[in-house]
Amino acid sequence: MTQRILILATDGFEPSELTGPRDALRDAGMDVQIASPETGEIRGWNHTDWGDPVKVDLALDDVKASEFDALVLPGGQINPDTLRLNSTAVELVQAFVHSGKPVGAICHAPWLLVEADAVRGKTVTGWPSIRTDLANAGANVVDREVAVDGNIITSRKPDDIPAFSNALIEAIRVPAQAA
Repeated sequence: MTQRILILATDGFEPSELTGPRDALRDAGMDVQIASPETGEIRGWNHTDWGDPVKVDLALDDVKASEFDALVLPGGQINPDTLRLNSTAVELVQAFVHSGKPVGAICHAPWLLVEADAVRGKTVTGWPSIRTDLANAGANVVDREVAVDGNIITSRKPDDIPAFSNALIEAIRVPAQAA
């Protein structure tokens, strides 16, 4: 059975942190859907200007964690900062975390894990400017390209996308093979 993966994003995502994992997961044979509070298209922030649009497959209000095998949270500064103020987005992250399904967050996206109270006691990483937030939320913060602690998978930056994507694929495939 094909695994279904959800990417949760809004305007202001880091383009490579959405498209890199998305493409790697699709290349691994997984069905990847993008959900957002917006419908139609969302745009990434590419250093100093808006990036190319990405099609939204599902409205956030229509998403059920039970219909997916994993959740991916791309970074960028604007995207997770906006989403952590959206109670539906935070509740969705909590549902994935509590289900034990893999949850991947890169760069600034661990802010959503902080808001969902999902990093306490976990070993995680993230962009340097959010590491104090992670530590204040009770996480054991490390500086490495990928940190895996249970179902939580975190990475620091775009250079880490290959390691991040590989860790996601491995985490998603392990439960599928065990079933």
